[in-house]
Amino acid sequence: MSTRLVAMNYVSTNPADLEDVVTTVDLVDAQAFTAAARRAKQAHRDWARVPAPVRGQVVANIGRLVEANAEALARLVTREIGKPLAEARGEVQEIADTCAFFVGEGRRLYGQTVPSEMPDKQLFTFRNPVGVTAFITAGNFPVAVPSWYIVPALLCGNTVVWKPAEYSAASAQAFYDIFAASGLPEGVLNIVFAEGSETFRGLESALQERLVDKVGFTGSSEVGALIGELCGRHLQSPCLELGGKNPMVVTEDADLDLAVQGALFSGFGTGGQRCTSLGTAIVHESVHDEFLRRFTAVTEAAVVGDPFGDVLYGPMLDGKFAVSYEKYLGWVRDHHTTHGSTGVGRITAANPRAGFLGDPDAGLFYHPVIVSGVRPDDELFLHETFGPIVGVTAYRTLDEAVELANRPGYGLSSSIYTTDPNKVFAFRTGISAGMVSVNNSTSGAEAHVPFGGNGKSGNGSRQSGVWVLDQFTRWQAVNWDYSGALQKAQMDTLSVEADLDFRLDG
Repeated sequence: MSTRLVAMNYVSTNPADLEDVVTTVDLVDAQAFTAAARRAKQAHRDWARVPAPVRGQVVANIGRLVEANAEALARLVTREIGKPLAEARGEVQEIADTCAFFVGEGRRLYGQTVPSEMPDKQLFTFRNPVGVTAFITAGNFPVAVPSWYIVPALLCGNTVVWKPAEYSAASAQAFYDIFAASGLPEGVLNIVFAEGSETFRGLESALQERLVDKVGFTGSSEVGALIGELCGRHLQSPCLELGGKNPMVVTEDADLDLAVQGALFSGFGTGGQRCTSLGTAIVHESVHDEFLRRFTAVTEAAVVGDPFGDVLYGPMLDGKFAVSYEKYLGWVRDHHTTHGSTGVGRITAANPRAGFLGDPDAGLFYHPVIVSGVRPDDELFLHETFGPIVGVTAYRTLDEAVELANRPGYGLSSSIYTTDPNKVFAFRTGISAGMVSVNNSTSGAEAHVPFGGNGKSGNGSRQSGVWVLDQFTRWQAVNWDYSGALQKAQMDTLSVEADLDFRLDG
């Protein structure tokens, strides 16, 4: 395994206690990123030659090491980004689940034997690794999401350059250290801590030198578009997992208590700082007011605060997200009404939240906000709002609800609450999202089903399950002619004569 190249300094602090320095890391420049890609390129041939079932044994080792270190890793995630401990434990479990799934794929990287139209000739297909993969990941899921990329990429025989978010550096280093103990050879997995612009410049240089064969990015739609454009110049298609403005449709026949619980978790879990967080609840006009009343009540009763306690959510992940969330709060207009807490904005002693757990002035804590009266042309309706804010609007017909759900142009996750199967299938057919939940929240992916979005949420690529194998392998077709003669396809093919003018009497 490679060591980190160093340059400038970054301090990662606990967002629930800003005086608590979690780690200090050295950030590298663009040249160091390119150098890491060069090391990965040098290591690739030998790693690809390791039989896939043996690479699966390494993945199994990673899974066992994650399970053995699960509590320590989860507590580090909670301390560094403020994710509630229960959620952090679930995130670590997702790494183990991902490893458990891909262990078996080491024995199932199947190709096919295909019959030829020629005699004495066989056709085969093989999955080959793409080569060097470069992954840039966000810090809201600092260990689970990287595993979605890195585990299958390694299993398929690729080498990896990984650039995690700076604000989750300690979690990333711990994740890397676990992988380093699994038996991976030198240079197969390389971690690079770098600032965004230096990462982009380094990636650009690595692509120009043909050192990187596949790019994966999890982050904002705006940065994803830039990475997609960069990769397109080199005729590459990146794996892009971007933002979301995820709708939840609540029909007139829905179980409202169940819908409210789904809205609470998907809207405010992790402080609304997930790509799959609920953006807007689109509620049938006949139950809109009752849904809003119940949603407000459970939100007001929810405990916010110390992420090591039993809370719905903790602080913002990092100071930069607090700044952007303040901007989103500025999108609340005069025709809106806010609900759900004893205040709006940052929770402090002077702007308290009823039932807050801990010291609000120590960290970056914000009130949950439900905004009713949201209109289709509002900024709050059209744009991703990364934080604890959920819009609510009404609809009359299901066609109108689907139109509203698709209007922002994202297409990651969606949800419908109904007891009518006809509405389920009508919604599934009309929605542009890559993922649909029925009577469940917009958040909560499992490790063996395809994860990804369309539109502003991604370029149609998918992570997780067998579907991600198409991101990290290339199909190779082989034809083997043992006839001893040159047989030309479509030209020397045997033809079968038929009397196509035949008709039955009568």
